[in-house]
Amino acid sequence: MAKPLTIDFISDVVCPWCVIGLRELETALDRIDGVEAEFRFQPFELNPAMPPEGQNIGEHIQEKYGSTPAQSAGTRTMIRDRAAALGFTMNSSAASRIYNTFDAHRLLHWAGEQGKQIELKRALFDAYFTEQSNVSDPEVLISKAVAVGLDADEARAILASDRYAQHVRAAESAWHTAGVSSVPTIVINDKYLISGGQPAEVFERVLRKITAELAAAQAP
Repeated sequence: MAKPLTIDFISDVVCPWCVIGLRELETALDRIDGVEAEFRFQPFELNPAMPPEGQNIGEHIQEKYGSTPAQSAGTRTMIRDRAAALGFTMNSSAASRIYNTFDAHRLLHWAGEQGKQIELKRALFDAYFTEQSNVSDPEVLISKAVAVGLDADEARAILASDRYAQHVRAAESAWHTAGVSSVPTIVINDKYLISGGQPAEVFERVLRKITAELAAAQAP
């Protein structure tokens, strides 16, 4: 009997470790037979006060974490290499910018209702990290929605309104209240929590433990 897993993947589309965490988690899932995983991408804004025009990434990291330009460059290289090993291209540089992601999360909520959430999530990761696009720009968001098979007019109407704003804020508040303060945070079956962009081996070990417990519970 297939073992059902509900995976709440709490993340932001401008979080590089979220890309890595998702790739590593998917690798781990591929290694385990008989698992049916349902992803639910939950909103988390790393920088909810970020203006639409964004901010230079180096400047932002220095202000937020106190990192020097050299330290930021070293971190970018390490993350870029880790992502490349997983088949994902990150083109971040000292000239990159970080953007507000609230509208992206609203569109992801809608995509979830349409059964296209994971496809849009991947497309937005590509837009921000690979293409270096402004993911607060409605035209960028609409183009990615269309690319994964969502309706352009509906996407445009959502972005021109405040639709799903309350849903996103309520979800963010709920996860903050639950103690989530960094991303990615992965919650499996509302019970097991894993933090960070862990290697696939770590995810696999936890997943095998969970599936073993599920199998034992299903045994006659």
